[in-house]
Amino acid sequence: MELEPQWEYVADGVMGGLSQGAMQQAIVQGREASILKGDVSLDNNGGFIQIAFDLRLDGTGFDASDYDGIELTIFCNNELYDIRLRSDQLSKPWQSFRAEFTALPEWHTIKMPFDGFQSHKTDAVFDPTSLRRIGILAIGREFHAEVAVASVRLYRD
Repeated sequence: MELEPQWEYVADGVMGGLSQGAMQQAIVQGREASILKGDVSLDNNGGFIQIAFDLRLDGTGFDASDYDGIELTIFCNNELYDIRLRSDQLSKPWQSFRAEFTALPEWHTIKMPFDGFQSHKTDAVFDPTSLRRIGILAIGREFHAEVAVASVRLYRD
């Protein structure tokens, strides 16, 4: 199932951090993409930049239980990134379900199965019946982030 993300950019400035970045639309190696680009700083308790989108415009949960995970077509700079999921199970902004990926500097597709996401700051186990938000983050260490996303899909094996 092809998703049509309305990406928004968020950075650690919401918590006083000093990371700098942006989200832009561009053609990368012949493909239209949404690009997260910037520099992650750990100064002033910072440490992330991200792009994220809600699956539904009203922010309510989407039943993704007919799918096995998320598939991304991406082009990156050989750095480690996070995918974060939020669901109706979570009530605090620091809670999430997380998985990591390292992407190549060429267009390729990665699959992130739902059962590979780890709970963070919650005892809940991810339940795909209430998926609300998907985010891609550059986080946790100082580095230059640049990840282009051409498509996001929910997949079945």
